Amino acid sequence: METLPRETVVDLLEGRLREGILTGRYPAGSYLPPERELADGYGVTRTTLKHAFGRLIQAGLLETRHGVGTRVRDYARLGGADLLPMLVRHSPAWITEVFEVRRSIGALIAGRAAAKATDGQKDELRTLLEAVGAATSGDAVQLADVEVHRALARATGNRVYALLTNTLFNAYLPVRAALVGPFTDPDAAHARLAPVIDAVVRGDEAAAGAAAEDYLTATERIMLEGLK
Repeated sequence: METLPRETVVDLLEGRLREGILTGRYPAGSYLPPERELADGYGVTRTTLKHAFGRLIQAGLLETRHGVGTRVRDYARLGGADLLPMLVRHSPAWITEVFEVRRSIGALIAGRAAAKATDGQKDELRTLLEAVGAATSGDAVQLADVEVHRALARATGNRVYALLTNTLFNAYLPVRAALVGPFTDPDAAHARLAPVIDAVVRGDEAAAGAAAEDYLTATERIMLEGLK
C-alpha cells in the first residue's frame, strides 16, 4: 500500500491563506499585513511564509511589489482559466458556471468536428465511444467519456478548442467522484453519447451540435442532482 504524503506546514499555511483570499478575508487589491506580523499571527517562520507566498503568487492569487508589499491579485478580473480547478475545489458554486460554458462550447465543438473530422479521426471517435460502453466502473466510464470529448475537440482542427476542452475538464476532474452520476451505467452512458458521434461521423453539423447540447444538458442535470 502506498503511503500518503503528509501535509507540511507550508501546505497548511498556503491553504489558510488561500481560503482567506477566496472568502474575502483578504480582499482583492488589498495588501497583506507585514510579513513579520503575518508570520507571528500564524505561528510560522518568515521562511515558511515566503514559501507559501511563492505558491500563491504562482497560482495567480498574490503579487509582490518590491519595497511595497504583497497584494491580493484581482483574480476574478485578471486571472485566467487555469484558476478554475482551485476555485471549483473551494466552492461547488463554480461548477454550474463551468457547466454553462461546457454546454455552449461542447455543442459548438461537435458541430465543427462534424464539418472537419478526417476519416482517421472518425475511426478514433468510434473506438473511444465503444470504450465508454466497455468500461467497468463509474470512474472508468467518466474518464473514457472525457477522452471522447478531447477527441472531438481535436477533430475540429482548432487547437484552441482542444485547450479550452482540457481547461474545462481540468476544472472538475479533481472532484469527479461527486459527479459520477451519469456514468454509473456504462450502457446508458454509451447510449446518451452515441447520437453525438453518429452525427459527427455522418458529417451533419446541425445534428451534431443539437445532439451534443442534449447530451451535455442531460449529463449536467444528473451531475447537479448528485451534488444536491
